[in-house]
Amino acid sequence: MHFDVIPRAVDEYHQQLRAFVDQPLDQQVNNPVWHIHNGKPPVSKMVVSFGMLLNLASVSGAKDAGALWKFLQRYAPDASPETHPDLDAATGYAVRYFADKIAPTRVFRLPDVRERAAMEDLVARLRVWDGATDDEALQSMVFAVGKDHGFEPLRDWFKALYEVLLGASDGPRFGGFIALYGVPETVALIERGLRGEFAG
Repeated sequence: MHFDVIPRAVDEYHQQLRAFVDQPLDQQVNNPVWHIHNGKPPVSKMVVSFGMLLNLASVSGAKDAGALWKFLQRYAPDASPETHPDLDAATGYAVRYFADKIAPTRVFRLPDVRERAAMEDLVARLRVWDGATDDEALQSMVFAVGKDHGFEPLRDWFKALYEVLLGASDGPRFGGFIALYGVPETVALIERGLRGEFAG
C-alpha cells in the first residue's frame, strides 16, 4: 500500500460506516465494515472528510489537532473531541500526514491573467457574502465565478485554485472548504496567493 491511498481509504471507510446504518441486513453483510467490526461497526462521527482535514491543515499551518478544532467547532458547534473521538483522532493524523507526506511535495504557482481576474472576482463576491456558510450555496457561487470567466471545462478553474492556493492539482469541494475554513480566512488566503506569497 502506498501512502497516497491512505486519505481516500479513510474517507471510503467512513462512507461505508455511514451507509451501513440504513442498509437492509443483506446489504450490511456485504458491507466491508461488517467484516472489519465483526458485525457491529461503530457510528461514524466524521463531520468532514479526512481529505478536507488535510487541506485545512495545509492552509492553517496547524501543528496539532487543537488548531484544527478551532475551525471544526465553528463549522460543527455540537462536535468536540469528547463527543467525536473518531474525528479527534483523524485531526491528529491529518496534521502528521500533511507534515510528513504532503508539505514536502507541494508546488505553488502564480495565476495567469484570466485566473487572476477570476480570483479577484471571487474575493469581491466573498467580501459581500451574507455570512451564511452553506456548503452548496458557496459551491454554486464559486462555480458561477468560473463560468463568468469562461473556464471550459470548469475543472480548469478549480485546478487553478488548488495549484495557486494549495500547491496541488487536486483539492476539496471548494464551497465546503470555504464553509469550514471561513469566508474572511479564505479571502485572506486568496489575496496571499495573488500576491505570490506561496509561489515564493
